[in-house]
Formats: sequence, structure tokens, C-alpha cells
Amino acid sequence: MIIIMLGAQGTGKGTVAGILSQKTGWPQISTGDIFRKNISEGTELGIEANKYIANGNLVPDEITVPMVKARLEEDDAKDGAILDGFPRTKEQAEKLDSMLAEMGRKVDLVINLITPREEVITRILNRRVCSNQQCKATYNLTMHPPKVEGICDKCGAKLVQREDDSNEESIKTRLNIYDEKTKPLVDFYQAKGVVTTQEVSERINRLGQDVAEDVLKMLKNN
Repeated sequence: MIIIMLGAQGTGKGTVAGILSQKTGWPQISTGDIFRKNISEGTELGIEANKYIANGNLVPDEITVPMVKARLEEDDAKDGAILDGFPRTKEQAEKLDSMLAEMGRKVDLVINLITPREEVITRILNRRVCSNQQCKATYNLTMHPPKVEGICDKCGAKLVQREDDSNEESIKTRLNIYDEKTKPLVDFYQAKGVVTTQEVSERINRLGQDVAEDVLKMLKNN
């Protein structure tokens, strides 16, 4: 079972993916984690990826796709995996399809999360993340605050605000770029009949945990 998480920043992708991973045992896989692992281990692909990352450039698909393939071939991902942050474009989706076909697998479900724009902006401005890279827990000062201000509940490390989460204009720009690049991707998977679009919003009292529970029921019934 290959699941892809789609959704702009602040829609709760990490929350939903984390719950699904915990309940199913399938790993939550992000390209950021893959890059960091390969770079720290000094793999050939990691060395190449770091040349781009160190200069603030996007890592090309020729490096990213083989890294994703290698991660999906690891033992813990053989029964299923949840891809968070990949693919980001229609071109990457097409390459992922080809790669999965070689492995005798396919994308089974795409979860597309949507949230009203102003609510997303407020969420991101209030988002705090654990400074411990091994933990990476995420909090929201209004919706899901830590028990002790500024301290991670899970590991006790300091919570920080990402630099690009503190500027409203920067957030709006990121959201506009996401909309522009991702609509073709949503259309691509809708044509395959594998998309479920789920609204995550306080206005309807439906948060990430509610979506995750509904998806788990959906998987169980299938």
C-alpha cells in the first residue's frame, strides 16, 4: 500500500501521516529525511544531493527519485509506506509511477488535505517544532500547545519557530507557489481515481486526527 500525502503547509499532513504510520506500521517517508540520512551516511547520492542543498538549490529528480526508490526497498516499507512531500510535481508523479511499476507496486491512495487560507496562515504563524532532529515533533501554540511552554513534550528539547514560518508575506508566497505547482498533480491523480480530498478546519470542527481515523476506516473496508 503506497499512500501519498498532498496539502499545503499547515493543513496537517504531518499529523495525519504520523497517526496513519503509528496505526499501520508503515513508515512515514519524507524526502527531507531521506536527504539528511544519505548525507550523514556519506552515500554517493547523498554527496551529490548535498552539492545542491548546500547552495540553496532544489535537488534534481535524477538524484531524488533513486533515493526514494532505495528507501521504499527497505524492509520496513515492503508492506506499505506513506510519502509526505513527494511527489511535488506532475513530472515527479510520472517518474514515481514508472519507478513503482518496476517494483511491481503502484500508488494506492492520495490524501489531499485542504484548509481555508486564512486558517492555514494562522496555523503556520503559531507553529513550533522540536529542535531535536531525531524527534521533530510539531506543536501549535493555540491548537496543540506543549505542556511546558517552549519545551517538547516528547524529548524535552527546546521548541523553535522556523524562520520561514514567522513572516506572513513569505507564507502567502509559499502557499501561492504550492497552489500553482500542485493543482496539476491533484488533477493527475484524480484522473486515476485514487484521490480522497479531506477538509481539515476548525470551522467544521474537523482536525487531522479526525481525517486519520476516517482514512483508517476506509483502508479497513477496502
